Amino acid sequence: MKKKYNNYNKDIDKIIYILKNLYPDAKCSLVYNSPLELLIAGRLSSQCTDNRVNIVTKTLFNKYKTLEDFADANLEDIKQIIKPCGLFNKKAENIINLSKTIIKDFNNQIPDNIDELIKLPGIGRKTANLVVGEIFKKPAIICDTHCIRITNLLGLSFSKDPVKVEKELRLVLPEKESCLFCHMIVYHGRKICKARKPDCPECHIKNYCQFYKNKKSENLE
Repeated sequence: MKKKYNNYNKDIDKIIYILKNLYPDAKCSLVYNSPLELLIAGRLSSQCTDNRVNIVTKTLFNKYKTLEDFADANLEDIKQIIKPCGLFNKKAENIINLSKTIIKDFNNQIPDNIDELIKLPGIGRKTANLVVGEIFKKPAIICDTHCIRITNLLGLSFSKDPVKVEKELRLVLPEKESCLFCHMIVYHGRKICKARKPDCPECHIKNYCQFYKNKKSENLE
């Protein structure tokens, strides 16, 4: 039977404090200069690395700058530009259609809440949370693969489903720190807590990690 951890983690403030000291410059990895650019970059990041997205968007955002530009864009041109991001046929359609939807249904304004953002073509909860947290500075839980995997290890969440993890983390993360926490976890996942082999000996938050505690206990038995 899979061991479940205690959903209430009294050490969350300590974890956040340590991560802030480790990653003082932690921020969103996607490069953007406007809410629209972040929204589109977020859509492109699905099943694609942020580094590759940033390379592609440099060309894309240099050519298309406004909602109207994207709404009136040539579909095949968008496809060719974003092709390196993968799933480019659907993503290109989404980019054009979400721009049209914002113009038509939201008076040219990108929505400031998750419920309305996920009504836009191709926008899921991860990108919606990213926009809400980054642009509108509201509480946000950005459940990417790093966040899901590492919060499972820490004992802050228990599911592999991003919607369930988001709900679980909202119960334990301080609202004002939630967006930054997700960014710091990405940094930690890339540097220390790697998917193939977490570097537990070098991890500064290992003493607050349920996975590490369990592994240490098993080695003592």
